[in-house]
Parts: sequence; structure tokens; C-alpha cells
Amino acid sequence: MIRNVLGSAVALAGAASAVLSPFRDWYGGRAGRDYRVADLFEGITAGETGVLVSILLPFLGAALLVVLGMVLRSRLVVALAGLVVLGFTILWMVRQGQAAGSLVVGGDGAGLQVGVVNALAGGVLMLIGALLMSGRRSRRERRPVREREPVEPFAVPAADQVDTWPPTQEPGMSVQTSPWPEPEVDPYTGPDPRDPRTRSYPRAPHPEDDPRDPVHPPHRPPPPPPRG
Repeated sequence: MIRNVLGSAVALAGAASAVLSPFRDWYGGRAGRDYRVADLFEGITAGETGVLVSILLPFLGAALLVVLGMVLRSRLVVALAGLVVLGFTILWMVRQGQAAGSLVVGGDGAGLQVGVVNALAGGVLMLIGALLMSGRRSRRERRPVREREPVEPFAVPAADQVDTWPPTQEPGMSVQTSPWPEPEVDPYTGPDPRDPRTRSYPRAPHPEDDPRDPVHPPHRPPPPPPRG
């Protein structure tokens, strides 16, 4: 925001300098408004011309481009305005040099004068203003952080692969919330022999005789306490 304001102010100063320059002397005591736009393409003549068809016309167009660039916050439009001013000024210098044989800078009013300096300074200020401006932000940059799509840290496993979930890398459901494996439940070992209500129930076989789970056999129940 601050860069746009500063760049716009510099560009406006350049536009004002460029528009003012045709009303000041350019060469040999002749004002810039006395040069036709056509003279820049056909050759400098000594004939009088109107203000609206003079070199003031492209400078007014450049000033309008600066205003348009400020409204649109477009650095490209402001830079284009500066190039227009510099281009027409340099073209005038080429045509004036061809007509006079050479360009000289003299303090007695016989050479280039302050009007040309104003035009060149105006074009340079417009370019500097375009560089200072930050321009318009893209739509992606203007979106708040909370509206941005969340980034998935891990890709979804394929259907033919075992579903794992970091950091344990244990097979299981991807909705597992605990990082630790679930505890294993001891298998059922039969009724409690100390309980008279279940004492008559059939008991589980001994671990060495149990073919159900050779890796995790059931625990042998403790012996009943001796009766007094």
C-alpha cells in the first residue's frame, strides 16, 4: 500500500513536469508547443502550430496513462507513460539535430533549454514511479490464510496395499488415533476354581495340550488353596 502511494506520487510529479515542458523553451528560444507532432515524423519546420496538435498532445496522453495506472494499480501502464514521454522527446531531439545540423547546449538560449530537461525528467520520474509501485496482488495472495486448502501430509495408500499410519507403521485402520499398538487381551482360561459356583464347569486344558494357540498358550490357573 505504501509503495503504491509513493510510486503514484513520483509518477504524478513526472506527469506534471512532462505536461509543463511544452510551455517552456526547448531550443533557440522556441517553446515546445510550437512544434507539431507531424514535425517529429516529417521533419522540423519553422511554421506555427496550434497547441492541441503540438508536442503537448502525446504528453497529455501520457499523463492520462499515469492516472489510469494509478487507478488500476498497474506498473505496466505507468511505465508505458514514461516510455511515451521519453520516446517523443528523443525523437524530437533527433529531428532537431537533423534540422540544425547539430544539437548544442548553451546558456545564451542558442541550444537546448529547460523545456527539454523538464520532458526528460518527467519521463524518468514516471519510470521510477512504476518501479516503486508494488502493483496489484494476485487473487491467491489476497486470500486469507484460513481459507487456503489444508495440505495432506501423507498420501492415501492404494487399495491393494496394507494400510499403515505413521509414526508406528503398524498395519491397521488409518483412523487410528493412538500412536501405540492396542494391548492384547489374555485369552479365556476357564472358570475360577476358587469360586464354588463355577467349580463344576469344565476347565481349559494344559498349555502343552492346547492346540489352539501354540505361540500364546493360555495361562495355567493357580492351584486351589488347601482346605483347613
